[in-house]
Amino acid sequence: MLSRRHFLMSSGLLVCAPAVRAASSRYHFSLGVASGSPRASSVVLWTRLAPEPLRGGGMPTGVTTVRYRVCSEPAMRRLVQEGFVETSEAKAHSVHVKLRDLEPGREYWYQFYFGEDESPVGRTRTADPAATGAKLALASCNSYESGHFAAFADMARWAPDCVIHIGDYIYEGGPSPLGAVKRNVGGRELSFENVRQHDGPEIVTLTDYRNRYALYRSDASLQAAHAASPWIVAMDDHEIDNNWAGDVPQDPWAQNALEFKVRKLAALQAYYEHMPIEQPPELSGIDSHLQLYGAYRFGPAQVHLLDTRQYRSDQVCGQGFPGDASCPELADPALTMTGQRQERWLLDALARSSANYNVIASQTWFAPYRYNAAPEAPSVNMDQWDGYPLQRQRLIDALANGVANPVVLGGDWHCAAAMRIHQDPWDARSKRIGHNFCGTSISSHCPWWDSLNAAKAFNPHVDHVNGAQRGYLRFEVSRNDWKTDFRVVDDPRRADSAVRSELVLSTRDT
Repeated sequence: MLSRRHFLMSSGLLVCAPAVRAASSRYHFSLGVASGSPRASSVVLWTRLAPEPLRGGGMPTGVTTVRYRVCSEPAMRRLVQEGFVETSEAKAHSVHVKLRDLEPGREYWYQFYFGEDESPVGRTRTADPAATGAKLALASCNSYESGHFAAFADMARWAPDCVIHIGDYIYEGGPSPLGAVKRNVGGRELSFENVRQHDGPEIVTLTDYRNRYALYRSDASLQAAHAASPWIVAMDDHEIDNNWAGDVPQDPWAQNALEFKVRKLAALQAYYEHMPIEQPPELSGIDSHLQLYGAYRFGPAQVHLLDTRQYRSDQVCGQGFPGDASCPELADPALTMTGQRQERWLLDALARSSANYNVIASQTWFAPYRYNAAPEAPSVNMDQWDGYPLQRQRLIDALANGVANPVVLGGDWHCAAAMRIHQDPWDARSKRIGHNFCGTSISSHCPWWDSLNAAKAFNPHVDHVNGAQRGYLRFEVSRNDWKTDFRVVDDPRRADSAVRSELVLSTRDT
């Protein structure tokens, strides 16, 4: 007998929709729902059928049909749109629906249906370029092992207009021991604690990546944050391999160029399958590419989301930790974080923007941070913008040329920071161009925090750093002010930890 969910109301008549047979008695929407890529009249909805999420998903082969409904209120009674979408094992039975013809700045609620199962109800919101204000959140670095995701639960309760996730959504490593762990970092033995474990060794195959995403997506707080707001997303390094750059892995002696390209294709495919984005990876032979960068307008703020991994040059000068000595190769003008095409796109978008605030959402810290005292050549982290100084200077010069209120966002370093961007980034006495706000990690440890803190005195453009606590950033943007709220988790070992505001900064006061 068909469930009531297999019928549609059309012109006042009951129409029997194609029946779908459940593949398992287990719940199919075990990974929740999500939305993303919000525009003024469109948004992407996501879910994945996964009755056995940690065992490849558990769906049979073949094409499967999933129903969706979109309503104007959370009780799901006032219908706006509905339809069916097909999926199969080719995309891990993930579902991507692009809704069109929506109204700007409106909340919508959505739900998926398969067999007798109903997904959770998700809330999404279209962008509104004409809005007088916007609520945005910034997140990165969700290490499953290092802590629970209380920050995401707090974010879900706040329900921003959009979540900007700038990378390290998953971590690729194998399981670490539970409890207290000691690790040598930069010649120093540091202690921290792991509260959960990964579900297998370091991931390299498509099945590996799918199962790792399913593990992370099984977290209730992460599901809540996805269900509460639309997201825009870009990868950093751990979605594939630590500190990878373009087609170069961290350890080319352990995986050759072909092996890494195969691994990268698997990682990009799994990323698409678990994110509310439109297009799967593009292939050219064994080479792959996933379109992630783009511009989004939220009232007074235009957000330029960057992708600083797929097109970047390999890091130079060494990988000393937390910083390494400068070398002559830093003066190479061809060194790039974004590639030439993305840089041209960014400069053109900034030049044409009419927004009150022009935001660059990057994966890593943009403002410099040295770990030694002047007048010695700076010792810096080469994986951040410090390792690409000439391109950074080109962007600073462009921001100084009539771009309204530049704000650069960053993450990766598991440390919250508020920094000023100056015309000469190493001279805090030169003209201030904009602000760089960086979020700490959702849960990832920061074993190098002592080194960061000790070096703060060498960086007079830095107003705030905190690598001792986990959390995320909230932004409240109006036409004449940008407010940054540094949210911190009291106890990352607890899924129900309290989350509070450590510091609130306003650009109007600086």
